[in-house]
Amino acid sequence: MKLDFPPRFSERIGAITLHAVQKIYELDSGKSPEFHGGHRTIRAFDHDELSSIFRDLAIVIPIKNERLRLIEGVLSGIPNECMVVIVSNSQITPVNRFSMEVEMIKQYSQFADKKIIIIHQGDPDLAKIFEEVNYSSILDSKKQIRDGKAEGMIIGILMAKMHNKKYVGFIDSDNYFPGAVNEYCKIYAVGFGMASTPYSNIRISWLYKPKIRNNILKFPKWGRTSEVTNKYLNALLSYITGFETDIIKTGNSGEHALSMSLAENLNYSSGYSIEPYEFINILEKIGGLLPTDSPDIVEKGLEIFQIETRNPHFHEEKGKDHLTEMLQASLLAISNSKVCNLELAKEIKEHLLRLDALYKKDKSTKMESKKYFIMDPIKTIPIDKFGELVKKNVKTFHKI
Repeated sequence: MKLDFPPRFSERIGAITLHAVQKIYELDSGKSPEFHGGHRTIRAFDHDELSSIFRDLAIVIPIKNERLRLIEGVLSGIPNECMVVIVSNSQITPVNRFSMEVEMIKQYSQFADKKIIIIHQGDPDLAKIFEEVNYSSILDSKKQIRDGKAEGMIIGILMAKMHNKKYVGFIDSDNYFPGAVNEYCKIYAVGFGMASTPYSNIRISWLYKPKIRNNILKFPKWGRTSEVTNKYLNALLSYITGFETDIIKTGNSGEHALSMSLAENLNYSSGYSIEPYEFINILEKIGGLLPTDSPDIVEKGLEIFQIETRNPHFHEEKGKDHLTEMLQASLLAISNSKVCNLELAKEIKEHLLRLDALYKKDKSTKMESKKYFIMDPIKTIPIDKFGELVKKNVKTFHKI
């Protein structure tokens, strides 16, 4: 893969280096790691370099009642060297979708020879293990694992850490094109390959998000939720630096990756607020705005890469309610932060009130009053003990 390097522009906030979007020039650059094109603004990664990073990379796929053919397509796009972790939150009754997923993956693996782990998010034995290792922030009032995307992602990170992976990447299960999935994995690898610090975050910026409107295929650049989230994240950054910026293009990027050393130090916000909250939590922890509890990250610095795909992002449509829920979660993650200024918080509150008036079905509670749970960093979990307990007690844990 061949892309811009170094990035054309970077914002620096405290110990954070946030890079502008980088462009890919070749999806496969062949065996040419020494290529500079007569100047030093291009970096090429050959197959061997990518392969060595793939071996340390786990790809986490959260799924919930997804069509089996769609999941199989996503799996086919992931490089063989990567470990795959599927965290399912699919129904068990009346139809056991989870067992169907397990059987499909077993059959697929006979031919693909992939390293795949699958586990069910709602497994009561897994909830007991979280209680035993004193990680209760993922549990609800009934001592069960909460029913959210972020909770599934945390389980995925722990599965990767159990297997000593250095990096963890996330890919949504509703991607229609396996070629795009393959590109995401390569982007994660080149991002980690470019990083100059052990603390790095790689975020996907999509070239286009195609939609079919009036029987015509359109190619908008931004999704409806992403456009709004990026606007407010950039407004927050502009307030912090004193200079207007639009550098953030990946506020709602479900496809993103973290080095394990960073992943285990972050707090996570429940539900669909997890992606923008990663930005917020990084700003809170090491942006120099609040006292830090992460001196090592401050010392070594943290890099955020945003890399634009060549493949369009074509995924399943989930309706207005889903988009509204995502936008609400994203805006609350920003406005509830300690680093959000009063003027911006007021503007976001007004936006939430407009969403209430337009889309909210249940008028008894306002969007602005909804709270999201903040989960503790997973570094507090003794991973060897956690791994042993999972392998011994969790019936839905399958290593295929």
